[in-house]
Parts: sequence; structure tokens; C-alpha cells
Amino acid sequence: MAAESYRAYCLENVAAHYDVVLITDAEPTWERPFLLDWEVADPTDQAALSEAGLALAERHPVAGVMTWTEWYLVPVARLARRLGLPTPGPEVMQGCRNKATSRVLFARHAVPSAASTVVRTLEEAARAAGHIGYPVVLKPAARAASLGVIRIDTPEELPDAYAFAAQAAGHGAESTQVLVEEYLDGPEVSVECVTYQGTTTVVAVTRKTVGLPPYFEEIAHVVDAADPLVADVAPAAQAAVRALGITDGVSHVELRLVDGRPRLIEVNARLGGDMIGHLVHLATGVDLARAAADIACNRAPDLTRTRSRAAAIRMIYPAHPGILTARHLTEGFAEQAPWLERIDFQHDVADELVLPPDGDLFTARVGFLITTGPTAALAQARSREAYRHLTVQVAPHPTTAPTQGIPQ
Repeated sequence: MAAESYRAYCLENVAAHYDVVLITDAEPTWERPFLLDWEVADPTDQAALSEAGLALAERHPVAGVMTWTEWYLVPVARLARRLGLPTPGPEVMQGCRNKATSRVLFARHAVPSAASTVVRTLEEAARAAGHIGYPVVLKPAARAASLGVIRIDTPEELPDAYAFAAQAAGHGAESTQVLVEEYLDGPEVSVECVTYQGTTTVVAVTRKTVGLPPYFEEIAHVVDAADPLVADVAPAAQAAVRALGITDGVSHVELRLVDGRPRLIEVNARLGGDMIGHLVHLATGVDLARAAADIACNRAPDLTRTRSRAAAIRMIYPAHPGILTARHLTEGFAEQAPWLERIDFQHDVADELVLPPDGDLFTARVGFLITTGPTAALAQARSREAYRHLTVQVAPHPTTAPTQGIPQ
């Protein structure tokens, strides 16, 4: 359900311009109307992925290979190379996937980043945190979606935080390392970039709202086609893309503004999640999913802006963990609010909702809503209004004390 909610727009947009053949780890369901053909294989299994790709290439003239899934970046680059198709090198994708490697490349190319140290034990983490200075952030080197990322302010918090980050890191396919990093104190944004034949264009900036401290759950985003911040962050984002050796593709570059200056968090060499590509399309008219497909087929992407508006997304989280007993929008509200572009629920009544540290965004989010407007301020005001018309009821577990959730 999560894949359909967050990535159906990508498949739909690409299928509007290309015949799509898909490699998926389960029989397609909602994807079928957009597909010409498919193979079922685990995309993280290189041998199985290659076999499926070769089978599809025997049946169809494949012009390009792409993915918008973080975990598949390296295997898909290897598949494209195997098929003789355009691709950033697998080694480039590995540099993006491994945050320790990214930090080294940022430093080598003088890209403003965060102090960072790879650690393997709690004792090493304590030394690194003492050297960097509290507060620090612990994170897996090769995960995504803020899984296993936690901020700590004192040495007393370190043992539990290290165990939390190390447990998540243990599931990393490319690396099981843990990083201790400088906490970058400032507003978080992402820069949505398109690189073609070595030239990177900044299409939009996404302003983010992060909550549920000490974790880094992303609870809201807004994209404004007229955001003046683009000029301030574009040089740092472009420098980061160059430092990692990305010559072609769509990138989601995350950074924080520290004392008004951009400092890099990481570069995701794929479309941003949380419907950010859709927000960009609503706000600017630029279709990042199609751009990614064009580049995969060695075609120049069309980045012409056809709109100048704003779009906002608000994630729906419970106030505490428990069993979802109700979730609905006030009857008739959507019909009176044409600026409510969509509301989508990923959890149904009777589902269990689990917040960090025991859960993650997949177990905690009830859904999301998207609003539009001529400005970011109005799109966000409309988001708050729609949220007030939303009912979410959660029955706490009788044996578990409620923990802090996202403020309602």
C-alpha cells in the first residue's frame, strides 16, 4: 500500500510517455494498468535482477533502466551496465548510498558538510562524540528514510542511542557501519536537482518540517515555485552532485541552513520520497519522474516551467501508539476545498500504529494530505485547515503508557 500511495504518480507519469516493463518483488496489482510487461524478482538480489532484466530485454527493445527506490540504486546501475544502457556507474551509486563515503568526497571537494566519524563500538562512539562535541547525531551509514537516525545531547544518552542506530545499521545491504556526526542546527531543506551530461539544474527547493525528537521524522514539506532560497542553496547542491561523480539523473539533495549557510546532509541519487516529485509538478509543472526516464534513455529532459504556484504535504501521525479506531475527513469538506489535492490513508481501522523508537514511518504514519495555493504561506494555511477537519482516533495499548507523538 505504501508503494502505491507514494510512487504511483511516478509510474503513471512515466507510462504516459513510455512503454514500461517492470521488475518487481511481487506480482503486480495496482501497477498493471501502466505496464507492458513485467518480471517478478528481488531487486536487491543482483543475480535475480540481472536474470529478470535479460529476460525482459529478450522480449522488448529496452531503451533505459531506472529506479526511484533507494535500496535498488546499486543493483539497478549494475543491471543497466550489463544491458549496455546509460547509467551512472555502480561505484557512483555506492558513494551516494554510503554516507561515510559521501562525507569523504564532500571534504575532498570542499563541499560544506558535517563533521563525521565511522564507529564500530560504543567506546569508539563515545570518543567520537566527545571530540565532535554534543549534541551529536548517530545514524546508519547506508539506510534511508531517517531509519535509525537519532540526536543525543549528553553522554548519558549515548548507550541507548548507539544500540538504536546499530540495530538499524545491521539491516544495511551495502554497509553496517554507524556514523557519529555533528548536529547541524538550522532549518532543513532538500534541493531537487536534474543532471544531464554533467550539467545540474536546480528545479525546486523543498522546505521541510521535522518532528518527534530526538528522531527525525519528516512531518511536512512545502514547494514554492517562486522560493527565493533557490539562489542561496543551488551552488552547494550542484557542488555536492559533482563531488559524488553524478553525471546523469535526478537527485534529492538534503541540507540544513546553519547561520544562513547551506551544510550538506546527504545526496539521494533518485527522486525524493514523500510525494516531493508530485509537489514539484504541482508547483512548477516540471515532471521529475519523466525527467528521470528521459535521462535513463539518454534523452534531454524537458525542464520548462509551466506553473508558478505552491504545494504542501502534511503527514498524518497519531498522538500516541496504539490501535487505529477511526480515520476520516469531515463529510463534505473535500467538496468545499478544491485546493485539497488529495488525502491518502496507508493504515486502516484496526491496524496497529507504532512510533519510534519501536517503529518507523511505515508503522507510524496514518497517511498524508496535499494542498495547493498561489503561495507557500497559503498552501500551508490550507494544510492546517484540512488537518483540523481530520479525525484520527487511536486506542492506546492498555499495558503500555502512551509515548510522545507528533503534536496535533
